[in-house]
Amino acid sequence: MKPYAEMTKEELLALRKELKAQYRELQGKDLKLDMSRGKPCVEQLDLSMGLMDVLSSNDDLTCEDGTDCRNYGVLTGIDEAKELIADMMEVNPSTVILYGNSSLNVMYDTVSRAMTHGIMGGIPWAKLEKVKFLCPVPGYDRHFAITEYFGIEMVNVPMTPQGPDMDMVEELVASDASVKGIWCVPKYSNPQGYSYSDETVRRFARLEPAASDFRIFWDNAYGVHHLYDHEQDHLIEILAECKRAGSPDLVYKFASTSKISFPGSGIAALATSPNNLEDIKTQLKNQTIGHDKVNQLRHARFFRDIHGMVEHMRKHADILRPKFEAVESILDRELSGLGIGQWSTPRGGYFISFDSLEGCAKEIVAKCKKSGVVMTPAGATYPYGRDPHDSNIRIAPTYPPLGDLITATELFALCVKLTSVEKLLKEMD
Repeated sequence: MKPYAEMTKEELLALRKELKAQYRELQGKDLKLDMSRGKPCVEQLDLSMGLMDVLSSNDDLTCEDGTDCRNYGVLTGIDEAKELIADMMEVNPSTVILYGNSSLNVMYDTVSRAMTHGIMGGIPWAKLEKVKFLCPVPGYDRHFAITEYFGIEMVNVPMTPQGPDMDMVEELVASDASVKGIWCVPKYSNPQGYSYSDETVRRFARLEPAASDFRIFWDNAYGVHHLYDHEQDHLIEILAECKRAGSPDLVYKFASTSKISFPGSGIAALATSPNNLEDIKTQLKNQTIGHDKVNQLRHARFFRDIHGMVEHMRKHADILRPKFEAVESILDRELSGLGIGQWSTPRGGYFISFDSLEGCAKEIVAKCKKSGVVMTPAGATYPYGRDPHDSNIRIAPTYPPLGDLITATELFALCVKLTSVEKLLKEMD
């Protein structure tokens, strides 16, 4: 079929009639499918059930250094778990603080601490007239929710396949002291699945911020979440690069096991410079005596080391790969050559990013919902939920069973076609 934009009005009217008939037929099937969040599916959760057996009431819950994990203490986490998570994050264990199950919670705490007490002796952000954060877009809605909650002004920075527009980042960071941070998902980004190029990482490490308390919030949520064994994205390690560039304090690096073990019962971590660590620990000791060491020990004994984690992630990939490939295959079959959409084909992570014709995303998502398929709300990948082009839609293939996913993607493609035809006809009128 030729591109929709090249069709005559008569051809588009005929096509709309045909697409509406298909849409009504699918509405009659009473579908109830959810593609709204990037959650692991049941089969993925089953991979970690051994966590429930690795410790028992007969086991010695003492660490190698003599720490009794049942008791208070060890503010930054036990050594065995630190070594495992540090290898996952590609950093030295001495740079790591282990927290509870949620890296999002750690990011929230980090922003909150900066608001109330400042960073390394700086003025608390809440006392400043204006605080800004740079937000690569499309991006992660929960990042944006944190900064919006604290009243921080968010500035859109366009994403490219190599990462954020670094010319814009460098200019804004260097020229405006009210710019205090930037959100980053540097590997298999949410939602496009892009990974930052070597040049982008090096330019981040060499930023010259006007604000001494500017920090890069480096959320490496998908550091080991590859879909393929031999086609994997690789990322320069940002803390080491910052140290080489003479800016060791520039980055907070976040990660967790949320999509590795159990999302609700994993380990979150922050890695950063010695100066930042001391600043954080000063606050943290007033917040907690220590996080869940039994869970830390459980993870260390279950995975044993990074090699065990890598093998575990291969099992995740075996479950997810067919889902991503099914979505990409359907989009290619149904939409390629029509000129009404484009999408990413990531080699890892949890999402596929779809861009419709301008002004169509909300209507596509609404049509999907009316026929029983729930998508992430259009606009969610932009600060304040406002996509200036109304075109980006995040597709989350991970949670539904493969059969349901195929049905949902076929319906999604139909909604893209129907909405696009309606837009083109409206423009003609």
